Amino acid sequence: MTGFFKIEGLKEIDSALAALPRATSKAVVRRALKKELAPVADMANGLWPGADDGAFAVSAKLKKGQQGPEAGPNAVNMFVGSTPAAPHAHLLEWGTEPRYHKSGKYVGAVPPDPMLTPSWDAHKGNIIEGLAASIRQEIEATIRRRANRGR
Repeated sequence: MTGFFKIEGLKEIDSALAALPRATSKAVVRRALKKELAPVADMANGLWPGADDGAFAVSAKLKKGQQGPEAGPNAVNMFVGSTPAAPHAHLLEWGTEPRYHKSGKYVGAVPPDPMLTPSWDAHKGNIIEGLAASIRQEIEATIRRRANRGR
């Protein structure tokens, strides 16, 4: 499936994350992913033909009825997608076939006007490169916060 990627071979990051409680390490990765995926949502919002700049956002949750990837207990998934402000974004992204009422009346077709696809294509290389650095920064910040709290 396009858009999913897996980072392997980052042993020092994996060791540092393993030293933290599982919920904390997952939060570290979630914050880093959100930071790295934000430019994708920002660019998609810039391409959005509507007046709302909040049409796309980064989230850990999918909409009701959307199926996500298989996830184990240590998996962290983040998604870039439309917000409730733009529930019809998928219709604009991929377009529609000609549509007809039950009576046979033609009600139009929507040509594709991609926003997320070009945003993903423009940023996907930077995400993987920047993710390791973002995770390291988040680990360091988390360790500092935990030390300040006496943990």
